[in-house]
Amino acid sequence: MLDRFERFSSSIFEIYRYWHKIATDEMEKYGLKGTHCIYLITMLQHPDGITAANLCEICGRDKADVSRMMSIMEKKGLVEKDGQQSSLYRCLLKLTEEGAAAAEQVCQRVLVAVENAGKGLDEFKRVIFYEALDLICGNLRQLSQDGLPSESKPGTNLI
Repeated sequence: MLDRFERFSSSIFEIYRYWHKIATDEMEKYGLKGTHCIYLITMLQHPDGITAANLCEICGRDKADVSRMMSIMEKKGLVEKDGQQSSLYRCLLKLTEEGAAAAEQVCQRVLVAVENAGKGLDEFKRVIFYEALDLICGNLRQLSQDGLPSESKPGTNLI
């Protein structure tokens, strides 16, 4: 059981480390950090705008991070506030024309990364992989909300 945990944890952290390095290398072209990547991609999927609160929820980031990243992107002319709301969390944030172009380029690079990362996986394995990943993520989300049970049940496999 511990071997599975170590393998799972090590692989997840290693994947994150490599993803972060690739994202950082790609975002450097725009004078941004790797964490901006997820915001650009998410905002591109919401052309009519998205609130900071929704960005927090979708991207899994806290308000301070969203605020900081949107401020940087706004100063670089990639994001603009839309509407009369004074609060960052209530107004709609939109990509500017330059921001949308950058986001499109980032999406193309993400597709290259995903394609190369999945080399060797046929469609059947890919479907199973994502189903398993979604299931594990949901189980861990539930555990983080409810807390770990006081005792483990024999034969129960989390990972």
